[in-house]
Amino acid sequence: MPSQPTPDYHQPVMLSQCLEGLHLRPEGTYVDVTFGGGGHSRAILQQLGPTGRLYSFDQDPDAKAEARHINDKRFTFIDANFRYLKKFLRVHGVRQVDGILADLGISSHQIDVPERGFSTRFDGPLDMRMNPQAEFSAKEVINDYDEAQLHKIFGLYGEIKNARTLANAVFAARQNQTIETVQDLKSVLQKYAPRGKEFKYFAQVFQAIRIEVNEEMKVLEEFLEQVPEVLAPGGRLVVMSYHSLEDRLVKNFIRAGKFQGEAEKDLYGNELKPLRSVTRKPIEASEEELALNPRARSAKLRIAEPNELQ
Repeated sequence: MPSQPTPDYHQPVMLSQCLEGLHLRPEGTYVDVTFGGGGHSRAILQQLGPTGRLYSFDQDPDAKAEARHINDKRFTFIDANFRYLKKFLRVHGVRQVDGILADLGISSHQIDVPERGFSTRFDGPLDMRMNPQAEFSAKEVINDYDEAQLHKIFGLYGEIKNARTLANAVFAARQNQTIETVQDLKSVLQKYAPRGKEFKYFAQVFQAIRIEVNEEMKVLEEFLEQVPEVLAPGGRLVVMSYHSLEDRLVKNFIRAGKFQGEAEKDLYGNELKPLRSVTRKPIEASEEELALNPRARSAKLRIAEPNELQ
């Protein structure tokens, strides 16, 4: 049966709302595409019956190690990025599932390990790879991208107001010395951060770099495009995002079946969109949860199901 998670690994955000959104059936087949510390996966297993199945994806070796604690024949861990959802489910003989859960972003555990380089709170190497086996890290972004590329990611993914100025500063700083560590980068950023809002500014810059390193927006698009085919009739998609860029992609895909523009229509004027929203607005964490888990403050939960008109 499901084991207890490693203490302090990761506190799942809006756990009860996620489970309710999945509309779990004891005999159903479900996918947790972001296993992380396994909090959501363990909770799903507790509600499945003997014939229920859960497949969980994660490319992080720490998550894989955590998954080994779950000794349950109903559970299968898939050591892969969830952009390969359909491919790896088919490897396991699964074509459609009754529910898909995606808790996007980064786990508390990843943030709290200095060697991973995700956090502005600790010094460590500029890494930020969710898959440590990947060749491309934050160090390459900061030291190898040209000024125009840096300007683009700071502005687009970090929503930095002085993105052009910052890109120029990073480009100039690395001419003298390679920017190797979190502290090296923060030293460059310090001069350009709004007074009193330094921590938020650092976080925005780090978010931009992390999204670029891990191709997060492209991965999310590829994943969402596979959902309509993988989700069985009556199934549920539950997605939790932590910044406006992710949430906008999820919202647009549920609303229109595409990431930009309006839904396409057939000859009779009926909208051709594979999903429909279950909730009118995204669900947000309660004040009680925010007091216990500040990470939940930016979380937005969206729930969708197949559009039966298709």
